[in-house]
Amino acid sequence: MNKSTLFTAIIMLVIGLGIGYFLSDQERGPANALADNVSVPKNNENPLFYRNAMNPSVTSPVPAKDAMGMDYTPVYAAETDQKAVLGTVKIDPVVVQNIGVRTGIAKKESMSRTIRAVGRVDFDEQKMARLHPKVEGWIEDLYVDKTGETVKEGDVLVSIYSPKLVSTQQEYLLALNSLKSLENSPFEDVARGAKDMVASARERLKLLDVPEHQIVELEKSRKIKKQLHIHTPVDGTVTRIGSRQGQYVTPKTELYMVVDLSQVWVYADVYEYELPWIKVGDEVEMTLVSVPGKIFSGRLGYIYPYAEAKTRTTKVRIIFDNPEQLLRPDMFAEITIHSDVNEAAIVIPSQAVIRSGERSQVFVVTEPGRFEPRIVTLGIESNGKVAVLSGLIEGEEVVTSAQFMVDSESKLREATEKMMLQLQNKKSSNNKVPPMDMKNSAEMKVKEQ
Repeated sequence: MNKSTLFTAIIMLVIGLGIGYFLSDQERGPANALADNVSVPKNNENPLFYRNAMNPSVTSPVPAKDAMGMDYTPVYAAETDQKAVLGTVKIDPVVVQNIGVRTGIAKKESMSRTIRAVGRVDFDEQKMARLHPKVEGWIEDLYVDKTGETVKEGDVLVSIYSPKLVSTQQEYLLALNSLKSLENSPFEDVARGAKDMVASARERLKLLDVPEHQIVELEKSRKIKKQLHIHTPVDGTVTRIGSRQGQYVTPKTELYMVVDLSQVWVYADVYEYELPWIKVGDEVEMTLVSVPGKIFSGRLGYIYPYAEAKTRTTKVRIIFDNPEQLLRPDMFAEITIHSDVNEAAIVIPSQAVIRSGERSQVFVVTEPGRFEPRIVTLGIESNGKVAVLSGLIEGEEVVTSAQFMVDSESKLREATEKMMLQLQNKKSSNNKVPPMDMKNSAEMKVKEQ
């Protein structure tokens, strides 16, 4: 073989090797590109388990295929974030925008609430007087014989004839006459006894509700009165008359009921979820159909310590002044209770909270596309916002929409992480060398000898 032929062969060999290397590099490129999309473990780490690509909740401890013939995806311990809170979700920002995730900021705000209810006007129980006679007798005269009349303290309502009152007057007059004859007695005990008898007889008249002016008149005239007056002890309006002229009455008979309407009570029912907002002393406004355009101002006087079984409401009592007598018992009214302001509460939108019955949870945005589940303790709620007592700090960002989709992914992620943790614990426990049983070791040495 001559030199020119040898040179030509070498040149052709070099060209062939170059073309082969180029073609092999072109074939290797797509393979490497595909490999970049596959989770490759570091340091030849073995997968913890395999997950169905179409249904991530389905896993297998060994390689497997799904119904469509697709291989299960291996899951490695290196893929997990050991520092992340269990259930933390990381979603691509494009996906976050597509599913409509919106967020809100936890802020410190003052919260207040307006409670509305229907009220019923009633009497002030502390300003009611029911009049009964202290003795048996007959009604001689009725000076107030119509309900609705206004009376003043001390006005005469009725006169009554009672044999017992007549006899008590006679005893008082006898005691007065005895005192007159014995007050100068040389015996001190006799004079003192006469004075005690007068005082005792006078006291009996007062206990039988004989008015003071009639007792004074009896002392001056020394004449027994057949009729004795019964006076009203309070100012007010007569709402009931229980006797008529000539009627025989006893201490059980209610002669009159007098009510002072200068102040009234209004009862309203408040639902259970509104109770945390109200307290005694809160300002209350009231409007009535019968008095259009006028707003009555009052205050919350009492919250009853029991609830109504049928309505699941709690009754409250509100006090209103009624100088013009515009508020009449048994009227219905619209009540507005202005609750006290809750200052400096950390507040988030109510829709941000996922309530599962056992706990309340929100998702906090720790970084773009990263959502961390957080258990929170909730306080009062008003106007679409809720106070957070613990679990959040001011300025944290929470998910307010599409959080149920995030929650589903979080639960799936949490279940996966728990399974991986169990597998890691199982693997680490299998790698541990069990301690040697000293008894068995001794037996083995004896056998060897």
